[in-house]
Amino acid sequence: MKRDKYIVFVLFLLSYTLVCGQDIHFSQFYNSPLTLNPANTASFDGDYRFAGNYRNQWNAVTVPFATFSMTGDINNAFGVNGLGIGAVFNHDNTGDSKFTTTVVNVSGSYRIKINDNRFLTLGIQSGITNKNLSYDELRFDAQYNGFSFQQGLPSRESFSSNRQTFFNLHSGIRFQQKIDERNEFKLGVGLFNLTKPTESYFDNQAIELDRRFVANASYQFDVSSEIDLVPTMFFMAQGTYFEYILGVRGKYILSDAVGAKQAAYIGLFFRTKDAGFITAEYDYNNWHFGLSYDINLSTLRQASNGRGGIEFSAIYILKQLKVTSEKFKRCPDYL
Repeated sequence: MKRDKYIVFVLFLLSYTLVCGQDIHFSQFYNSPLTLNPANTASFDGDYRFAGNYRNQWNAVTVPFATFSMTGDINNAFGVNGLGIGAVFNHDNTGDSKFTTTVVNVSGSYRIKINDNRFLTLGIQSGITNKNLSYDELRFDAQYNGFSFQQGLPSRESFSSNRQTFFNLHSGIRFQQKIDERNEFKLGVGLFNLTKPTESYFDNQAIELDRRFVANASYQFDVSSEIDLVPTMFFMAQGTYFEYILGVRGKYILSDAVGAKQAAYIGLFFRTKDAGFITAEYDYNNWHFGLSYDINLSTLRQASNGRGGIEFSAIYILKQLKVTSEKFKRCPDYL
């Protein structure tokens, strides 16, 4: 059994493939479950889950890019075993154009029990996306008089609008095999932008938002009485862009006492042709906190001095106490 665990770990490392990386992402993708895969809705041990993520990058190069996400989901919604519902709020602000993307989604899932250790979850997610930008800080060729830039000159650009709102639809599937408390395998596949909504500031109906394919897998196994390893992979493709992340986290169990459960994590990941990043995480009872920092390895590293982005995450899982009624036999009065 121990040998099989290490074989799986080695296979994770050998699955590396060179592809081009995208820049818009959460490095701690596994700590943003509902943005990773709709099938992750209600895939946790508890009744309610709340997650928050914040990312800030490119301070050393240009106007910082900031991304914020908040999600919440409920297990066994409306008293239906296996039914999950959730909500997602994402906000992204990038660059000189103050280009903002705001997403509000609702998601639903249904978990199918294959046996005591294996579960299959189907998920769907839908909502509204709003994108908005400002032309005030942008500069165009026509605003140069041959010697210098003049803000007052017309840009000669014919933008029909500076905002757009569209409906979107996503789906996903997730497989989980829980061998025991410290040994678990997860595999998820998601497909986003199923409706391929139109995305153009020139009213060009031929410009569509490409569908996005996401796959992720992780395998947690124990190597000692206090240490677990969690090799993880992530792959995303959208149009001509690809992103592949491969890495491993180590978990050290500080305390397993009821009411004082604690664990510390350290991780190292590599995102192809873009960056490497390190992670530090901490469990305290129902709380999970994450901190990561990207080290730029792309051709932009000369401008950024290797600095990428910092990211924070927090997850809280609420478990309600289940009240059980005990039935006792009444003793006869004559005893």
